[in-house]
Amino acid sequence: MKIKSAIIFFLLALMPVLSNAQCAMCRAVLESEGSEAAAKGINDGIVYLMIFPYILIGGIGFFIYRSLRNKKTTK
Repeated sequence: MKIKSAIIFFLLALMPVLSNAQCAMCRAVLESEGSEAAAKGINDGIVYLMIFPYILIGGIGFFIYRSLRNKKTTK
């Protein structure tokens, strides 16, 4: 049950539709230009770059969990 809750939490946290990844300075500069396409491109790029640390941490956590579970079953 805890694992399912953690997976759902991380999936919801990674939803790019709900995230607003621009910092205050980037937002101010892009809003002053008036180009919605540039702002959307910058925001998508930031969200894209945010995904990789979560994938790495999740992969490391999975391998640690699997190795600890294998140690318990072998005893």
